Amino acid sequence: MDRRSMFKATGAAALGSAAAAPALAQGNRTLRFIAQIDLTFLDPHFSTANISRNHAYMVYDTLFGLDENYNAKPQMLEGFTTSSDGKQWDLKLRENLWFHDGEPVRAKDCVASLKRWAVRDAFGGALMRSTDELSAVDDRTIRFKMKRPFPLLPDALGKFVAMMPAIMPERLANTDPNTQVTEIIGSGPFRYIANERLQGARNVYQKFDRYVPRADGPAIGTAGPKVVHFDRVVWSTIPDASTAAGALINNEQDWWEYVSHDLSPMVRRARGITMRVQDEVGTLGMLRPNFLQPPFDNPAIRKVVMKAIDQTACMQAIVGDDRSMYHTPLGFFCPGTPMATEVGLEPLKGPRDYEALKQELIAAGYKGERVVMMVASDYLTMKLQGDVVADSLKRIGMNVDYLVTDWGSMLQRRTNRGPVDRGGWSCFITTWTGTDWVSPAVHISIRGRGEAGYPGWNNNPRLEELYNAWMDAPDLPTRQAICRDIQLACMDECTYYPLGQYKQASAWRGLRDVQPGFSKFWGVRPA
Repeated sequence: MDRRSMFKATGAAALGSAAAAPALAQGNRTLRFIAQIDLTFLDPHFSTANISRNHAYMVYDTLFGLDENYNAKPQMLEGFTTSSDGKQWDLKLRENLWFHDGEPVRAKDCVASLKRWAVRDAFGGALMRSTDELSAVDDRTIRFKMKRPFPLLPDALGKFVAMMPAIMPERLANTDPNTQVTEIIGSGPFRYIANERLQGARNVYQKFDRYVPRADGPAIGTAGPKVVHFDRVVWSTIPDASTAAGALINNEQDWWEYVSHDLSPMVRRARGITMRVQDEVGTLGMLRPNFLQPPFDNPAIRKVVMKAIDQTACMQAIVGDDRSMYHTPLGFFCPGTPMATEVGLEPLKGPRDYEALKQELIAAGYKGERVVMMVASDYLTMKLQGDVVADSLKRIGMNVDYLVTDWGSMLQRRTNRGPVDRGGWSCFITTWTGTDWVSPAVHISIRGRGEAGYPGWNNNPRLEELYNAWMDAPDLPTRQAICRDIQLACMDECTYYPLGQYKQASAWRGLRDVQPGFSKFWGVRPA
């Protein structure tokens, strides 16, 4: 019996037990949360995983925040000034900012943190390449002296896609950027309780009593006052969706971050549960090839594979036939955002002719090389897309070694640049939030930085030229035109294979004022 059928049989029993379960106890100050996946990396500057970003916003704060329209607003800052020529920025910290170890936040901590972050982050790297000097003028003043104007500085320092520009104590920020920080100390609204961590099962956060929220503006996005109404937040990792659904329905958990699509009808019917899509920009899937190793080092082979990708099949494997919950064709920017375009996406449209593609693949030079395709089994949506893609690659004649592993192991293996017989890989499935693909400033997968870039390591000077042109563009129409050229270049290069956009609902009971967007824990109140 498959899981969908099983829950048709058992759903009524679960709903019945929910009716007898007590509501969130009055005075209970612990929020129980089912996270999307286990939290593998705790260092906010180390991983592009969104779960690490969500963790970072619990523990750390940023100099700027972004509102719902991606406008940068001072967050840790009291304010800032810029010179008339745009070549000097002075940022002034708010008073009464404290780290979790009891030390005050000083400008030198911010300088060290930003320098560390910029080594790992593409947007941060662009900022630092335009910076002549970054210094602490005094305990509360951070100064950027620029080689040339960089009007996107607030956007860079407030970006909320991974890797976010978290501020940490100078002593920790001086850690080698390629080595993880192991002491998790920030100045954000929650402290991380390391001694309660249970790898693969639990992470615990406690309200930081010395955190002083901003006094102005609405709490929208990552901007405005971060007011905490719970003493503790406990993240549980529950890989099995049916177990997670039962825990929420039976009041053993308060909030399930991502409801499994096939269990959504049952969860929606349960008494006392609110379920809705929190992030309308959705989740975007992609297959990333390895440009350093056969067969994807061959551009002709990469182009044949592009014609084999069936985005609709990938999306329907996740959400079923509900067209409102997915979007295809997906290009290289998030649908519905200013940089999105459908130019050049013809190879992704229409039916797939696998027999013809099998012949094209041979003509392109494929010689039966083993294709190690990695997918994380603990991300169900990745696994479902992986199943579809692996089948498509086999149908065009590829020798697919379908490596299903856990997320942490996949992240470790994808750093290996060697051939597959030495622990390397050929391609992997991953997903991103829509905000990760809103512009070239934050979209690291469309860069052409070679071995200095994102795993896959495509070296494409044309993409780098377009990236730099976008950063220097004077207005929105010019940026949009450049993004059309970027998409055409990515389709020609097969920088990666877009698999579609899908939406996921969250569900909770006993809570109110849950913010839209990614999971944030300030502002949330007991109902």
